Amino acid sequence: MKGLRISTKTDNAKALYIEGIQKGQAKEAVAAYTGERYTQHSTGVRDGADGFVEFFGAFLERNPIRDIHILRAIEDGQFVFLHASQSLNNGESRWITMDMFDTDDHDRIVEHWDVITEWVDSATSGHSQIDGPTEVTDLDQTAANKALVTAFVNEVLVTGRADEVGKYVSTQTYIEHSPQAAAGTDGLSASAAQVGAASTPLVYKYVHKILAQGNFVVTYCLTQLGAEDLAVFDLYRIEDGLIVEHWNAMEPLPRGDMLVNQGKF
Repeated sequence: MKGLRISTKTDNAKALYIEGIQKGQAKEAVAAYTGERYTQHSTGVRDGADGFVEFFGAFLERNPIRDIHILRAIEDGQFVFLHASQSLNNGESRWITMDMFDTDDHDRIVEHWDVITEWVDSATSGHSQIDGPTEVTDLDQTAANKALVTAFVNEVLVTGRADEVGKYVSTQTYIEHSPQAAAGTDGLSASAAQVGAASTPLVYKYVHKILAQGNFVVTYCLTQLGAEDLAVFDLYRIEDGLIVEHWNAMEPLPRGDMLVNQGKF
């Protein structure tokens, strides 16, 4: 991200990813970049450094070839958000990951949330799940952009007011990257009402966190699709006071009998 100074907390989050997972140094990375506690919300990973090493020890054995790219990073106070792509074993499986990290006073990671979704070769909108601008700009607009997305989520997504999309989203330049949505603002309007099967509504139930830096704002929400609860990260790009681009990742919540930590939230 040209011209933006990357802080230690963002460097630590990226290093945990690249050194711990891509380079296979899970034990060394978790010791170097996490704090006195490491509270985990990732499906299948127990709390603490030992939980990280346990999970990724088996992961690294199953996936000896790992190609990981950090696509976007934003920082808001003590929190860091990363948008990443993963290709395992020469494309045998491909994933999009959105991660949120909380950090301590020493910029070391103390808590982690993620949503992992499968790569889709062809999205309905005509855009991939990862293309588009990556540079953080307009730092002086951070507060205004965060307020815009907060109002959009609460009015349009949580209350289902799809008719209010035009107050928050550019009808001329909007770009959609979600494989579940159609191109343009029609797709975004529909996402407030439905996703997947035409008769199944995606209901936004709870906003857990909203982070912003410059032209990027990310939300982490609990949603419901039919009888299934989903954790969803939505990443928005703002330009001239309107949402102009959107990426997301969706993951079902694990059943209670499968939990090894506090769960996705």
